[in-house]
Amino acid sequence: MSMTNKVRPTHVTADRERRVVIIQWSDGRECSYSFAGLRAVCPCVLCQGGHALMGRPADRLLLAKSQNDALNLDAATPVGSYAVQFAWNDGHDSGIYTWDYLYEAGL
Repeated sequence: MSMTNKVRPTHVTADRERRVVIIQWSDGRECSYSFAGLRAVCPCVLCQGGHALMGRPADRLLLAKSQNDALNLDAATPVGSYAVQFAWNDGHDSGIYTWDYLYEAGL
């Protein structure tokens, strides 16, 4: 179900102690995404395996089950009004996570 131009985040929190990003959505839904899960489903062309595979929805199982105790979130930067870009302590920072992508992947 696409939420384009409908549901948007009202609050985004990075809880570094629990290693999760928590997003509260305008429809009342709250989703929690582990740092490792977000990194595992990075939507950038490098992580997705090329341009032909871009635009796929996030693998919800991979998002939910990924673990990496060494991974930390260094920064989260808004990209316009449609996305957020995460910078990870492993040096990766090229993934742009649209609000649609995150909402549809929500756990």
